[in-house]
Amino acid sequence: MTMGARTETVAELDGTAVGGWVRRLAGNTAPRRNHWHTRQIYYRAAEALLDAPAELTWKSIVEQAGPRGSRSTFYEVAGGHARHRMVDDLIGDGRPGVIEIALRYLRTDPVAQLLDETKVWSFWDSRQEAMRQLSDRMPVGEMERVLTAAVAGWARLRPALARAGGCTPPACAVEDLTVLHRGHLSGTEALARLTEVVRTA
Repeated sequence: MTMGARTETVAELDGTAVGGWVRRLAGNTAPRRNHWHTRQIYYRAAEALLDAPAELTWKSIVEQAGPRGSRSTFYEVAGGHARHRMVDDLIGDGRPGVIEIALRYLRTDPVAQLLDETKVWSFWDSRQEAMRQLSDRMPVGEMERVLTAAVAGWARLRPALARAGGCTPPACAVEDLTVLHRGHLSGTEALARLTEVVRTA
């Protein structure tokens, strides 16, 4: 890979659909009606129940969320009519490869949808650290090793969450892997590859 191609890849990693979703919601610093803050309450509640372990239903998640939890707020965060769903940003991206990933993360179960987003939320700092490690001189294979090491490290730190949903990896990592391969690895292949990383971590 030439340095010019590498620079283009970095720019694409900075502009992924899931990355845009995180930045748009997490970038809201308004103390009132901060939807990202509300989402994090439910993400933490879901992970706490997995770690317990305890039954994971919308009712148990709402109860775990404490005084800020309610059925109506849960369904603002998760479900077919939720506000600012991650999968909607993937679908809205419009590129065939990204839509393919969206179809793999399109859930009918709101709890499963919440878990997909919880995985991205919990992995995000590891993802950003991995992005900082990428070097201009790295070939694609080495960049993939950095990303997969970050996924494996996340899975070891958060085993219950990582195993949930059939060891599905964070959607952002799947999208990143397809970007690294610049169209030569499908979303389905990237998902399968990273699912195995999670399973064996």
